[in-house]
Amino acid sequence: MRLSRFFIDAPLSLGQHELPETQAHYIGRVLRHAAGDAVQLFDGSGQEYRGELIEVGKKSVRVELTEQFSGLDESPLRVHLGQGLSRGERMDWAIQKATELGAAEITPIVSERCEVRLKDERADKRMSHWRQVAISACEQCGRSVLPRIHPPLLLADWLKQVDAGLKLVLHPVAEPLQSHARPDSLAFLIGPEGGLSEAEVQQATGAGFHPARLGPRVLRTETAPVVALAVAQQLWGDF
Repeated sequence: MRLSRFFIDAPLSLGQHELPETQAHYIGRVLRHAAGDAVQLFDGSGQEYRGELIEVGKKSVRVELTEQFSGLDESPLRVHLGQGLSRGERMDWAIQKATELGAAEITPIVSERCEVRLKDERADKRMSHWRQVAISACEQCGRSVLPRIHPPLLLADWLKQVDAGLKLVLHPVAEPLQSHARPDSLAFLIGPEGGLSEAEVQQATGAGFHPARLGPRVLRTETAPVVALAVAQQLWGDF
């Protein structure tokens, strides 16, 4: 039977720990775990911990961790996904699947045809939400390291600062991914629901990006990162 596995947003070590209130409420009140139940915890450091719950109260949960071991190795291909900012569930889906497929960094991109604008408090709420989406994906897929989710950036600003051995912008008229040599790191640029404009594609190529296509069909903005990352992991990563 698979152990319940949880991310704890605090450093872990062997011994007893009182869990943060948010996780304690989820484990004790939502999932209704009880003292004596076995659990597996991770803190994003790459280490995993096994132990059992020793106290489960209404507002507090204590655990004793008795085993420490290394988690799953991260993909040898470090991928930074620049994902066009899209509405609601589309963006959540892209972040969730990019996490499952091993992306190391994700930056929401604000581009010409982007229909979403985030400012101040709303942006902070979305960042917190996206982080939780990534945490849940890590808990499910077995990753022990969370991807880094950057605040939304204007396309021009992201192009100036992103660094990778191979930079690709998805475009329906281009060479396929497998035409490129194996990189040690990769940056993917994927447009929003309306796609990137030709001027933005040219802006990206001027910044060192190579146009690349995934096949004969035009994919939705939330589908493209799933296919792109899966193909990249098959060609150059750990698939």
